[in-house]
Amino acid sequence: MTNTLHRYGTTETLRNDFIVFAMAGKGYNDEGSLDKARSFLRAAIKYQPINMGNALVNSLYRPEKDLSFIKLYFTGRKEKTTYERLIDEIPAAGSAAVVFDDPVRVRDFLRDVKALDLGLSVNVSALVDDVRDICGEVDITPHAVEYTLGFHGNTDKLPDSNTLSLSTMCGHGMVSANFAKKMLDRVKEGRLEPQDAARYMAKFCVCGVFNTSRAMRILRTVGKGESLG
Repeated sequence: MTNTLHRYGTTETLRNDFIVFAMAGKGYNDEGSLDKARSFLRAAIKYQPINMGNALVNSLYRPEKDLSFIKLYFTGRKEKTTYERLIDEIPAAGSAAVVFDDPVRVRDFLRDVKALDLGLSVNVSALVDDVRDICGEVDITPHAVEYTLGFHGNTDKLPDSNTLSLSTMCGHGMVSANFAKKMLDRVKEGRLEPQDAARYMAKFCVCGVFNTSRAMRILRTVGKGESLG
């Protein structure tokens, strides 16, 4: 089960949004799982994932704890770490996740993961038909398929659909609806570029499953006054 199933949006806005996890079962196949998780993440590097994370460390995008006015003036912000540093910092296996915005890269990465045969549970979270097509290309038969049933109840109390499309990209709710709406408003007002707003939100998603490419698409569309559908 993965909370990334609950990403809100239309079929069109959810295209090119792929999260690939690797996880060991505690007490079952967790022996050597830290090295296996690192191997999984290193295998992804050549396909240039747009985000990566381990819930015990952080994502590629992270807050700068030692940022000062002097450092900001002379060197600017450093809002993203490197793949290698993130992998080296992992203290324990936990869950390893990579995010892609291109089905071809996902396909090639899964082919490599299959060849590695790490013995971990691998989960691909995306539109079901897209995942089935990719699995067919690399000769993988999915063990199981899980669906989200959407949002039910008094949905009038939920934020608007544009805000939900952004905030639900962090399955643990660390990107608040108020913050997502603030980023949307600032882009609409021309006070913030979509790529900057996407990076700011990504910093709060510790697991590293926030898709900055999808966020930029949403922000650009809404910023132009267009509907997401």
